[in-house]
Amino acid sequence: MNTFSLTLTDNPEPERLKALGDNLMDFNDADVGSAQRRLLAIFIDDEAGALKGGLYGQTGWGWLYVQWLWLDQDARGQGMAGQLLAKAEVEARARGCHSAHIDTFNPLALKVYLRAGYEVFGVLEDFPQGRTRSFLKKRLMTD
Repeated sequence: MNTFSLTLTDNPEPERLKALGDNLMDFNDADVGSAQRRLLAIFIDDEAGALKGGLYGQTGWGWLYVQWLWLDQDARGQGMAGQLLAKAEVEARARGCHSAHIDTFNPLALKVYLRAGYEVFGVLEDFPQGRTRSFLKKRLMTD
């Protein structure tokens, strides 16, 4: 029998995290096939070149995952979030993705995503305390 040790840290070494991720991806690729992951980022800049918003995520296994969508206060209320989602979805379709998913605990963001055609498929209550984290999905291609 092998002997193992467990190490808990709040400051992991970047190369150990990379090794952990690489090993998990190798396992998953062998188990269900290559995800063919590709990063996707869209940035919004003002006329001075300052970052005012953007979207970051990835595509893989036929899905677009939007990890971050942020807008500076002065870029809100102008339909920019919907434009970011639409642009990401067009690229995801071009990459062969059939669906997209995103999550949020912000009630205003939830309304934006619902307006953009996303539907809630799961929730976590009190994540964070007093809020509900909603998980949403959207079909990008019809069968």
